[in-house]
Amino acid sequence: MKILTVSGYKSHEIGIYKQSDPAVKIIKKAIRQHIEAKVDEGLEWVLVSGQLGVEMWAAEVVIELRDHFPELKLAILTAFEKHEDKWNENNQEMYQQIVLEADFVDAISKKPYENPQQLKNKNLFHLSKSDGLLIIYDEEKEGSPKFLWEMARDWSENNEYNVTQINFQDLQWLVEEDQLDKDSSIVD
Repeated sequence: MKILTVSGYKSHEIGIYKQSDPAVKIIKKAIRQHIEAKVDEGLEWVLVSGQLGVEMWAAEVVIELRDHFPELKLAILTAFEKHEDKWNENNQEMYQQIVLEADFVDAISKKPYENPQQLKNKNLFHLSKSDGLLIIYDEEKEGSPKFLWEMARDWSENNEYNVTQINFQDLQWLVEEDQLDKDSSIVD
């Protein structure tokens, strides 16, 4: 796998409103583990569409991983032009900082938001340009990732395409693993 799309919940869909929320650390750890394993198998590019939440955390992980994997590249391919215009100032600043460190940035539709078809086109584009998808999504908590999740499952039936899902149980296991690590370090 050379190109991986990463997506998942927007931060507000899972009740995360601050970058300092402990859940962000766990989500980033899950993303990091998956990307590191894929780099060892030849991963070169990570694609995101620039949405707040999982995608921006994935972008931050890629930027952090460049210390160990300088060949790893980040592409931000948004659904439409100026997708961040309605965000608050802090989110716009964070996004612009990530854009500065990305290797490639472009909008799939060269117009501002017009209709939901642009979002569907973005999903199709990301699937067609990547070899696999890492998605943080749980069927029991519907949200915006549902559309990409369903499209990716259909896509993988007709194409050689790897879909990896991280659900809430997977994240809970990471929380418990972290707690065990902390407990064992106290005993040492």
